[in-house]
Amino acid sequence: MNSETLSDRPISLLWHMEEFRARILKCVISIIIMSCFAYSFVDRIFASLVKPVGRLVFIAPQEAFAARIKIAFFVGLFLSLPFLLYQAWKFISAGLKPKEKKYTLIFGPLSLLFFIAGTAFGYLIIVPVGIKFFLGFATSEIIPMITISKYVSFVGVLLVAFGVVFELPLASLFLTKIGLVTPQFLSGKRKHAIVIIFISAAIFTPPDVITQSLMAIPLLVLYEVGIGFSKLAYKPG
Repeated sequence: MNSETLSDRPISLLWHMEEFRARILKCVISIIIMSCFAYSFVDRIFASLVKPVGRLVFIAPQEAFAARIKIAFFVGLFLSLPFLLYQAWKFISAGLKPKEKKYTLIFGPLSLLFFIAGTAFGYLIIVPVGIKFFLGFATSEIIPMITISKYVSFVGVLLVAFGVVFELPLASLFLTKIGLVTPQFLSGKRKHAIVIIFISAAIFTPPDVITQSLMAIPLLVLYEVGIGFSKLAYKPG
């Protein structure tokens, strides 16, 4: 009985590895296709992105072209989001019990809405506030000359990062529903979470305290919201 169970484990692990590889490949292909499609609209998209800063420059011959590729990639990533989340939830559901799989039908669409809310928050609030703050240091002797490549990377990474971090309350709710975490556990790990949040903010944002704080503060709020969601979903065994 035991030897049979042990022999099944490598097969199960191999299946999960192959499943993960196949879904990653599908996601990459989807992003490439959507990025190629988005390239046709790069000029319109760029005109909207540049509004908070006004005018950009490029200091290398290939920089403007590389920035267009970046824009197409980020837009392709956002356009592929429904498919990417579908693949992610299908992979997760393979490891769930039958009664838990029904949660993916609810959390799948919600994760898309939360990601969109995060990117909207980043684009409408964080990017304008951050750009206005940094340009406020300009003087008659210090003239801002923001390069197109740096700006596209700054905006793109921020939007993706905020889309991801807005999933935190939903993740807390989902993990509580399937019994992996409790509100008490999340509350008890608050100090550790604060440290991890500031480290994550430092990784996903440019190396300055202001931008890191612009991400860390909403993350702290979202962590507390996640605890609240967890309390609503928790049912003592």
